[in-house]
Parts: sequence; structure tokens; C-alpha cells
Amino acid sequence: MLKVSGLEASYGESQVLFGVTLEVGAQEIVALLGRNGMGKSTTVAAIMGILPPQRGEIVFDGRPIQRLPPYRIAKAGLGLVPEGRQVFPNLTVRENLVATAANRAGRSAPWTVAKVLELFPLLAPRLDRLAGVLSGGEQQMLAIGRALMTNPRLLILDEATEGLAPLIRAEIWRCLERLKRTGHAVLVIDKNIRTLIRIADRHYILERGRIVWSGTSAELEAQPELHVRYLGV
Repeated sequence: MLKVSGLEASYGESQVLFGVTLEVGAQEIVALLGRNGMGKSTTVAAIMGILPPQRGEIVFDGRPIQRLPPYRIAKAGLGLVPEGRQVFPNLTVRENLVATAANRAGRSAPWTVAKVLELFPLLAPRLDRLAGVLSGGEQQMLAIGRALMTNPRLLILDEATEGLAPLIRAEIWRCLERLKRTGHAVLVIDKNIRTLIRIADRHYILERGRIVWSGTSAELEAQPELHVRYLGV
């Protein structure tokens, strides 16, 4: 579904990505791992067109998208839950959900407000509250729900559980497990290796802007030295 080949990207004269190559298949959950500052969010920004890549190719569903603006990439079927959540603080929970709602792919059972509330029941009594007064965990649920309301073919979650309380993190992982069961394709960035080994199909490790390892969950679990070398603090 998504194929990134030889991706290079820079901020001004500072190059961050050096030939990043990765793939996400239909109905796959793929994790992009690495310490802070290794280029994970930059990779996401390049995929979404927020940071135009200098070199390389990004193909989504057989179509090159690396030169498209972000709104056209979103229309093509990529949904982003950005780092820091970035909900609309002056809109209510309900308004955040319906503001970007779309079913461009013509799904027979698209995501709706009711389905999002079924996924995240904690949002139900907060539908008419401003998003800016929600807790960080509630905002993260809302950000995921907002992305799902676009009915994306591929969902990208950047730092899905960073800074959240354990109970809220568990809710986010439960959400990903449900998406996996229903065949959604997901690219997730997170630091919780143990949970990702359980949920994700495959993993890529990013180190200083380069993919230094890729493999299955079983392979990652069998190589604990990788956790220390590339993922430990």
C-alpha cells in the first residue's frame, strides 16, 4: 500500500533523512522505531507532504505522491494523528470529529461519530466540551477519532502514547488491536517495544536518518541487543 524508497529530506542545510526505505502492506501494522531525534517524525512529515523530500520516491496505492501537497495526500487516503495531538481547541469534541469527516473511498460502513464513541467511550460525555479543556489522554483519543473520521486507507500515528497515563496508553493499544482485527493498515511511531512486538507485524529501526534494521516481531523479540543498541536511553 505504501512504499518509500531512498527518501532524503532536510531542514534548510541540515539533512535529516539519508535514503530511508520502508513499506506498509494492506492490513499490516508496521512500527517505526528509534530514539528521539533520529528522524521518525521527519519521515512522517515527508510522507504527508508537510516537508517536501529532496530525493526518493513515495508511492501510495501504486501512485507517486512525493510531489503532491498535503491536502491531496490526505484525500488520497492517508490519515495522520500528529505528534502533540493538535486538536482544534476552540471547537467541541463533536465539531472536531465532524470537521474533517469524509468517505471518499465509498466505504459501506464508514467511521461515524457513533463508531468513534464506541471505540473511545470516555469521549461520549464530553461531546459538547471544548477540546482545549480535555486532558492529554482525551485529546489523543479525539485526535485518533478525528483521523478515523476521514476514513483513511492508511492511518499514521506519530508518538501515539507519549506522555500519557498507563490507563490511557492501554486504551490506545486496545484501539490499535481493534484496527488490526478489522484489517486497517497502520504505521505507528512509539517507544513501547514490548507492546509493539505484540501488536505490529513488522518493524523498522531508524538511526541518524537511516534504516539500520527491519524485520518481524518475532525477529525483534529474538534480538534484545537491538533494544539496547538502538532503542535504549
